Amino acid sequence: MSQLDVVTGAFSYTGSYIAERLLVQGREVRTLSRGPAPLGHPLADRVSVERLQFEDGEVLAESLKGAEVLYNTYWIRFPHAGSTFDQAVENNRCLFAAAEKAGIERIVHVSVTHATDDLPYPYFIGKAEVERMLATSPVPGAIVRPSLIFGGRQEILINNLTWLLRRLPLFIVPGDGRYRLQPVAVQDLARIAVELGKTRDRVTVDAVGPEIFTFDEFMRLLRDNAHAKSAIIHLPPALVMPIARVMGAVLRDVLATPGELGAMMDEVMVSADPPTGEISFRRWIGEQSEWLGHRYAHELNRNWS
Repeated sequence: MSQLDVVTGAFSYTGSYIAERLLVQGREVRTLSRGPAPLGHPLADRVSVERLQFEDGEVLAESLKGAEVLYNTYWIRFPHAGSTFDQAVENNRCLFAAAEKAGIERIVHVSVTHATDDLPYPYFIGKAEVERMLATSPVPGAIVRPSLIFGGRQEILINNLTWLLRRLPLFIVPGDGRYRLQPVAVQDLARIAVELGKTRDRVTVDAVGPEIFTFDEFMRLLRDNAHAKSAIIHLPPALVMPIARVMGAVLRDVLATPGELGAMMDEVMVSADPPTGEISFRRWIGEQSEWLGHRYAHELNRNWS
């Protein structure tokens, strides 16, 4: 049996943790990446690299040959620079077809909690379409559905929320702040994904942590652990997005999208299933004050340059 696995985006956030766990277990890892490893990346000399491209299916299949499992983390957070959610769906279709042609034995796909057409958000609708696609693929697939992911210094969202709390006198929460989320550690996500790579069952597993917070509780936890003084106030959701757009324009970045705010308020980051993650967010956040939120993490520079 092959000892080689492929991870899309092993130099990105979740992909790097999946690749690291596979390497620790003695597997060889090849990554499909949109670019070379960032300078000084710890996996740069430990994984082989092929370019992640979807224009030529034959070349894509060739880049997957010889591998046993494909761990797919490819997606986009929001449309930008000509990339759309519809295009991302089609790119996943190409990837799954290439995996079949290459003889891949198993696909482990990273999706999102509550990926469904029932939500009016293109991000989740696209994720649901990819899940259906994998369910009909001849290659047996497992779907991992993470909630809000935390852990490691590559994380963007929680770092930037803390950055805002450290610098602004007021932090605006849309609505009443009582909607809940269930954050999961990136290490737990990687563990679940790799465990599923060892099976051949078609399963869907929510990757969620052991703690549930209201958004207000979550933000106060970030603020208190950063020793910040920002006052947390509430505004109608319709007023929050324009403010986020203005701040994003100042930072030349995207702070939040309407779909992200709406989905959060719809409690998509909570699972009805028992927790699958083991690492406590409360404990983790208490150990990160020396670096978390001291520098802004620029989404467009990091993932779209």
